[in-house]
Amino acid sequence: MTTHNPRQRILQFLPSLSPDMFMPGRVGLSAHFPFNDPTVRYFYDARTAIYQWARQWNSGDWEILFPSYFEGVELNALLAAKVRPRFYPVHRNMRVEPAEVLRCLGPKTKAIYLIHYVGFPGPVQELSVACRARRLLLIEDCAQALLSNCAERPLGSFGDVAIFSIRKTLPVPDGGALVAGTNGACNLPRTQPSPLTPAVAYAAASLRRHFDLREEHVNRWILRKMADIGKLVFPRSSAWGPARRESIFDPAQATWGMSCLSRTILNGQDPENIIERRRRNYLHMRSLLSRRAKPLFEELPSGVCPWSYPLQVDKKEVFLSRLLESGVEGVNSWYANHPAVPKGVFHESEELRRTVIQLPCHHDLDDADIRYIADQVNKLLEDTHGP
Repeated sequence: MTTHNPRQRILQFLPSLSPDMFMPGRVGLSAHFPFNDPTVRYFYDARTAIYQWARQWNSGDWEILFPSYFEGVELNALLAAKVRPRFYPVHRNMRVEPAEVLRCLGPKTKAIYLIHYVGFPGPVQELSVACRARRLLLIEDCAQALLSNCAERPLGSFGDVAIFSIRKTLPVPDGGALVAGTNGACNLPRTQPSPLTPAVAYAAASLRRHFDLREEHVNRWILRKMADIGKLVFPRSSAWGPARRESIFDPAQATWGMSCLSRTILNGQDPENIIERRRRNYLHMRSLLSRRAKPLFEELPSGVCPWSYPLQVDKKEVFLSRLLESGVEGVNSWYANHPAVPKGVFHESEELRRTVIQLPCHHDLDDADIRYIADQVNKLLEDTHGP
């Protein structure tokens, strides 16, 4: 059984690399969407993918319906491409009502942007029908929904355009995918090779974490050199720095492609195992958390590959800080309000920003890890709300 000493190791939010991912012979992800789509294009990350597509298709007078609850970097990429957003409501439990979205349509609306939060499908079936009837484009943001399905169909395959952030789900240093079919993916500019040094630094730090977390024996000189590479390239970051870039959009990276190291790592993934373990960890977490930890999603539908376990808490910055002190890294889910969103209009979206954190439930965690995370969360909830 895994033992945890929070002073020595942290249960990270994202999965780590393991040596077997570099072994040849696996089918990998080539049989799964979006990797098996003939129109898929790879970029350094998802934000550059949507920027390049919007920049090509924007006529200078585009308006796009955009959810009021979002990270920020995806909107910044669209704004850089001169797309004008009009916002629609997102309710508690990250719920989107199709009828409300359609009531927000304006005379210059050309597309609807739908985010599949935490891997759970939004109302994509209803909106895809409505968009076809109105000759609008439907853009699916699957940044957190890689490997998730809806009605036995992969998310990202319902709309006209879909973007994926590969590095948010899989242990790769970089990687975004765009599927646009007949809507211009083949006409996008060619990408350039991304810098190799950050990718190597990421792999070094991630492998080191893999060995440390499992207390496996490995050459100490190699580990030290791995740490030196990470500190040299990312002097202000933790060992996880390469994968935790700030949520900013840099047009200078818009022509970068996915690194060859990421492509190699993808070939070593086992998608069925990833989906099964993430679902098991999610359900295990839900079964262990106290009644004070009300889940945002009541059920885990068939086909969903959960990206994280979302939870609503009071004083979430304090909660996350204390969680990290106990050895668990959570994510502060989209805290700041974007200046483009009018204040005081979307109250439920603002509440989500104030209260939602995301707990790790990825496939790199075992049962002991999930029990430890749930124990720490329950203790913090008891301290906050009393017995």
